[in-house]
Amino acid sequence: MAEERQRSRRRGQGELEAMVLSALREADGPATAGWVQERLGTDLAYTTVVTILTRLLAKGAVTRRRAGRSFAWTPASDQAGLAAHRMRKMLDAESDRQAVLASFVTGLGPADERLLRELLERPESDGED
Repeated sequence: MAEERQRSRRRGQGELEAMVLSALREADGPATAGWVQERLGTDLAYTTVVTILTRLLAKGAVTRRRAGRSFAWTPASDQAGLAAHRMRKMLDAESDRQAVLASFVTGLGPADERLLRELLERPESDGED
């Protein structure tokens, strides 16, 4: 029974994406979905891995290029970049950006507030938005 519960445990939001990105970062170069599936060593179906990679592509977290009849995938973003993308997407979905940002900032602890201030005071890097 415990084995059934373990098998049926639902993964947290983004957990599979994080696993797939981690596997891609360990690759020596572009990797196929089959390689990712094998690398993860889980009971994930090939189609599930392809679905996750396609979702990551839509989020800009991976890139792909044709490799025979399949695709070779490469991470375009690390975990921090993916989390930032999700945060921007959530912010874009709200009508009152100022209220959302104000609520977020007032909920930060002192160390995070200091870090945010330091980041905002840095000169802008070339080519980054």
